Amino acid sequence: MRPSSTVTILPIDDKEGITMLFDSSLVGLHAPELTSDGPWINSPPLHMRDLRGRVVLIDFWTYSCVNCLRTLPYVKSWHEKYAGKGLTIIGVHTPEFGFEKDSRNVERFVAENSIRYPVVLDNDYHIWNAYANHYWPRKLLIDANGIIRYDHAGEGAYAQTEDAIQALLRAMHPGLPLPKVEETAEERRRGICFPTTPELYCGYFRGRLGNTSGYVRDRVNEYTDPGAYRDGKIYLRGAWQAESELVRHTRTTAAPEDYVAVPYHAFEVNAVMQPTAGRPIRVYVTRDGAPIPVDAMGADLVRSDGATYVEVSEPRMYNLIEDPHLGSHLLRLSTDAEGLEIYAFTFGGCASA
Repeated sequence: MRPSSTVTILPIDDKEGITMLFDSSLVGLHAPELTSDGPWINSPPLHMRDLRGRVVLIDFWTYSCVNCLRTLPYVKSWHEKYAGKGLTIIGVHTPEFGFEKDSRNVERFVAENSIRYPVVLDNDYHIWNAYANHYWPRKLLIDANGIIRYDHAGEGAYAQTEDAIQALLRAMHPGLPLPKVEETAEERRRGICFPTTPELYCGYFRGRLGNTSGYVRDRVNEYTDPGAYRDGKIYLRGAWQAESELVRHTRTTAAPEDYVAVPYHAFEVNAVMQPTAGRPIRVYVTRDGAPIPVDAMGADLVRSDGATYVEVSEPRMYNLIEDPHLGSHLLRLSTDAEGLEIYAFTFGGCASA
């Protein structure tokens, strides 16, 4: 689940009077042990009992989650600034999709994104369940005595989170010199946020398919585009197999005639995809029947010979649309290759200030 931003804080000198801003806050409780078998990246296995005397930040995340990716630069910066002053950050990678259980995929992402702090793979949800978690991302700050002092779910509140880190560090070491906490340029640029199309899953377990036939589960089906669309649903055209968490394209065609159509309203659109044919798959991306305008192209889009497309080369989130204007459009992802898997679409509604 991707929550709206919620925070609960326990004052450093007060174990009473906890402000409950969401029902599942753990503030004031002893931090449960880290029970996952791993593997661990960047560190041998860590245990809460061995981390007494340090401030610990636990960050629940998964590498295809757009909200987690937006928080990642801040988490990395806190590690750089405070690891030498008594802070240990532990990234608890709890997968949402099957490919995120593969340690090779997580290790590649960690290396490519220069994540230096410890990361543990929580594939069986042991740590997630021990902390009664429901959110990606979620950040918990634990003091030197093992008490959870701060609980934040969702994006944002970066300066507030850093203030809490500094307060806990100073509680251990009064007079510790620490940098001034300032709102970053990125936070200032986020501007006003508007309602958008909700996250759309493609598989039949959580998906919303707009085709009149509905999902044909776990076998290949020839889907017909109904030609009329409603926001908040996906539409299939051509040969696809729907599984619990994905739709897979199942044939090779002479032209990219099969597609997933997504009506949306947002500034930003991302898609979680992977190739399964052992090679990259080219996916052509159009909006309202035309290539994506230059000023609306996402970071992963390529423009060539009048077409816009993305090369799906590994399982991850691909940024397709970054539009300066909020609008309602019809997005199509077309391919002529067998083996493309599409898991989810996410949307961003915050304007740059």
